[in-house]
Amino acid sequence: MNFLAHAYLSFGQEEILVGNFIADFVRGKELEKYPKKVQFGIRLHRDIDNFTDSHSLVKQVQSFLIPRFGHYSRVISDIFFDYFLAKNWNNYSDTALEQFSLDSYRILSSYPQELPEAFHRMFYWMQTHNWLYAYRERVGIQAALDGLSRRARFDSKMNESTQVLWEKEEEIEAIFFAFFEDLETFAHTTLANLSLTHDPT
Repeated sequence: MNFLAHAYLSFGQEEILVGNFIADFVRGKELEKYPKKVQFGIRLHRDIDNFTDSHSLVKQVQSFLIPRFGHYSRVISDIFFDYFLAKNWNNYSDTALEQFSLDSYRILSSYPQELPEAFHRMFYWMQTHNWLYAYRERVGIQAALDGLSRRARFDSKMNESTQVLWEKEEEIEAIFFAFFEDLETFAHTTLANLSLTHDPT
């Protein structure tokens, strides 16, 4: 899943959110240097990604993309799902998406010592262009995929994947709703188990 989904699936817990955002920037034993709740967020992020990658509904969306975009289909589907989460935000949260986005940036900014340097650099652009809020519109998703395409090592053509999204928007949206219900249940259970297993107090 992409940034907005990981933020939402932190369930209002600040240190979980921090870990959820920095997980891809933390390697190996670096995990152990973080506070316990931040570690939970990192572990949660990884479990969410593994659950997503193996889910049959996600594979269904990726089947629309693989013939043209190959292994980039996983990244593209994550972006698509953030679009549908943002587009249907009022179904999931009583807090307006714009406020939720600003609150997420504020929380991350209040934990500077926990943010890896590489994340700091990306976070600057995330705030500057308000990525979390921008995902709600077609132009925002296009900008996200344009950026990923420019930064890819090879000619990924990810920027062209929105053609698939607009052609199959209703079908993919229906898949998103079904999948995200499973994912939210999984994330709740995983976070509860992490607390029981690693912090029984």
